[in-house]
Amino acid sequence: MASDAAGTSHVEDEVDSDTDMASEIDSLKRDFEMLADRTQTLLTEKLLLENEITQVSKRAGRLEEDLRHLKSPPLVVGHVQDVIEDRAIVKSSNGTVFLVTYNPRINHADLSPGSRVTLNQDTLSIIEILNDGWDPLVAASEIIDKPDTEFNMLGGLDQQIKSLREAVEMPLLNPDAFSKFGIDPPRGVLLSGPPGNGKTMLAKALANSTNATFLGIVGSELAQKYIGEGGRLVREIFSMAREKSPSVIFIDEIDAIGSKRLDSTTSGDREVHRTLMQLLAEMDGFSDSEGVMVIAATNRMELLDKALLRPGRFDRIIGIGVPDFEGRISILGIHTRNTPLDDSVDMRKLAKKCEGMSGAELKAVITEAGMHAISGGKNTMSKEDLEEGVSRVLSERSRSTEGAEALYQ
Repeated sequence: MASDAAGTSHVEDEVDSDTDMASEIDSLKRDFEMLADRTQTLLTEKLLLENEITQVSKRAGRLEEDLRHLKSPPLVVGHVQDVIEDRAIVKSSNGTVFLVTYNPRINHADLSPGSRVTLNQDTLSIIEILNDGWDPLVAASEIIDKPDTEFNMLGGLDQQIKSLREAVEMPLLNPDAFSKFGIDPPRGVLLSGPPGNGKTMLAKALANSTNATFLGIVGSELAQKYIGEGGRLVREIFSMAREKSPSVIFIDEIDAIGSKRLDSTTSGDREVHRTLMQLLAEMDGFSDSEGVMVIAATNRMELLDKALLRPGRFDRIIGIGVPDFEGRISILGIHTRNTPLDDSVDMRKLAKKCEGMSGAELKAVITEAGMHAISGGKNTMSKEDLEEGVSRVLSERSRSTEGAEALYQ
């Protein structure tokens, strides 16, 4: 019996020992898990701190760069006149011209005449190429290095084209001829006539024929209400034109700033007059050798200030009216140049039906006729299509006229 009791006691001790060991193992597992969690937390904190150190280092680097720029000498702004191998001829902002080197990091292909650049004040080496810093209104104006409009795209304007080429093309292409005869070439041309008859296209075609840059802006965009803003825009436009010369500045609806000066007491009217005076000053100020010509357009000739029309400003006034019969035939022929027409089409009869239409309306006739032919599944444009085009344009004109009359009732 004693032996059995001793055996039982020994078994119980082993069970207790196993229980204690299991409990200790569980405790160690919990401690391990806690340590693993703590280790993961510390690793996360370490990564966050390393990231924060990286951000602080970057910020410190930027501050050091800003400090270096602040301590560096100011840069001079200039404009490239020409590029000669590894050097460039640059005109600085004070008007002095230098032959300079440029930073090797600058791509040679990006450096071209007219580029705005910064120069080191000490060495005058080109540091970087700047983006055009023009006023947004000026930068957003219509700027075309060489328009694709040509004179053969214009119909019924043979006499006007001849007058315009005499007044503008010869001074831009051969200014020495005027000096030889001791006369001043025209500086500006005014195109007068109702809208939709080719005034803008004439100016673009002229820029094309002279390889000039076309700078187009609407007069109302120059009529600013804040003091000095309109004048500043005018100065920037002429400055851009000089840089991109030879150039043609085209001011549409010039009557918005060029109307007759009245004894007005409103600040807005006074600002418009100041803008006009700046325009006159710019036209009086540029020399014949600068390669800048001003063409303006208006359909309200009677409103213009006489100061605009004096010699030395807008020397030539060219009237552009609604095309006559032969002009309509010419315009219709231009717009159907690449259009398949069937044998029923008679351009002379069509031109008679389009009496009184502007050039833009004649183009619209062809467009409407083409849409009618396409919707009908045709392969050619017929007499009926063109008659439908005329009808649609006349209907649209009638609706526009009725709408305008309703505004004033």
